[in-house]
Amino acid sequence: MIDETVYQDYFNSLLAGRRAGCMEIVGPLIQNDFAADTLYTDLFQRSLYQIGELWEQNRISVAVEHLATAVTESLLSAVYPRILSNRSPLGRRAVISCSVNEYHQVGARMVADILDSQGWDAWFVGANTPTRDLLLLIEEKKPDIVGLSVSIYFNMAPLMKMMEIIRAHYPDLELLVGGQAFRWGGVEALRTFPNTTYIPSLRALIQTVQAEGRA
Repeated sequence: MIDETVYQDYFNSLLAGRRAGCMEIVGPLIQNDFAADTLYTDLFQRSLYQIGELWEQNRISVAVEHLATAVTESLLSAVYPRILSNRSPLGRRAVISCSVNEYHQVGARMVADILDSQGWDAWFVGANTPTRDLLLLIEEKKPDIVGLSVSIYFNMAPLMKMMEIIRAHYPDLELLVGGQAFRWGGVEALRTFPNTTYIPSLRALIQTVQAEGRA
């Protein structure tokens, strides 16, 4: 676990957009062999959720929210070498993408990193990926799973359309779907898609892939 005092110091630096201050906190955690998964769940995800809540309450601007996201992505790059140094390859593949029209990509990137940390080979496609191009990548990489992320509820309809097209081409391909948009609904609609699992958090993702690894 991340000590609460450490978390608050980190969050205050993140809210102020102090990238160097955030790295001064994260750096020693990396050097002390702190689990990358814990950094992602208890520091990065938690703080971004808190930033998002402040934005929803009109207590911070879009610029501040974007700055916090940019700082977090730079920290993910700093942690990633640690992930690679400790992973044990499983020989399983994943393609992770944001839905069409979705430009909030940090959550999907963290999903790809977590899968890498668990021994998967994960390809992170990024924001606003056209469905036809995602299908080409699926054909090329032949993944065991495809993960789709949506953060804004207004992008739920494009996500569902994307899933329909993927399912038409790959009826047996396992889909993992998640993102902050589902706080406002949409989970029930996923039940109409076979072989689809809703992932509400990074911790749930870790539990799911570890269970699959033991299967």
